[in-house]
Amino acid sequence: MRETAQLPTLGVLKDQARRLRSRLEANGEAISHSRALELIAAQFGFNDWNTLHAAAGNRAGPERLTPGARVTGAYLGQPFSARIVGVQALTSAPGSFRVSLDLDEAVDVVTFDSFSSFRKRVNGVIGKEGVSRERTSNGRPQLELSWS
Repeated sequence: MRETAQLPTLGVLKDQARRLRSRLEANGEAISHSRALELIAAQFGFNDWNTLHAAAGNRAGPERLTPGARVTGAYLGQPFSARIVGVQALTSAPGSFRVSLDLDEAVDVVTFDSFSSFRKRVNGVIGKEGVSRERTSNGRPQLELSWS
């Protein structure tokens, strides 16, 4: 399996393809954008653009943020322990990751005394430190992760 930690982001890879296409066109050799993407993939040792795209887009970021890893933390102020079931690096917000967690025990996400809503699977967007930018009404991060 190739080391994906050394790959540029998808945005950088696409920009390289645009620059390659422009340079070749300036030298009288016109190619399509898809051909430029395929050439960039070959440059990084991949068979095709789809494979490179998947490798660059599915990086988990920090080593500890990988599917199957155990985490503890709080979701909407409720403590939990969980297993990470999915991680996706967000190209729209570098350094941010969408995570899916399978909680060991469901947590009540409602603070109203006469009503409850339990969640066993939660999703959120966190930064490299494991904390979401989004906050609850009391100012606490919606999702906080910590690693053992």
